[in-house]
Amino acid sequence: MKITTFNPMILSGNADDVIKIFEDLGFEKRHQVDNIDNKGITSVRMTDANGFHVDVAQTHMEKDMTTMRMNVSDFDEAYEFLKNHGFKNVRGADSTVESATAKSCLMIAPSGFSIQLTQHIKE
Repeated sequence: MKITTFNPMILSGNADDVIKIFEDLGFEKRHQVDNIDNKGITSVRMTDANGFHVDVAQTHMEKDMTTMRMNVSDFDEAYEFLKNHGFKNVRGADSTVESATAKSCLMIAPSGFSIQLTQHIKE
């Protein structure tokens, strides 16, 4: 399994507030995708001068959740790997969130930590 990037991601119902904190820490918005899967979800990628990344997603969650975003070159391979290690898809039954540029889902480990599994779709 090839991991292409790995960084923290914050899922929040108040993403603008979270983004402001990271901007005050020196991070800048680098990329934004709006209305993911036609569900009103927005994802923002931020980078600082040292090359560190954090992603912030505007979701419909009441409480913020910090997860790890793991981009991979083969979604299905990574999904099966995580399932074989006891991870569960929070959307249930192999459901994914898809946009024109990515396929993803949130996977929860048996111990409770989470990984936002993502594969970018390249043209």
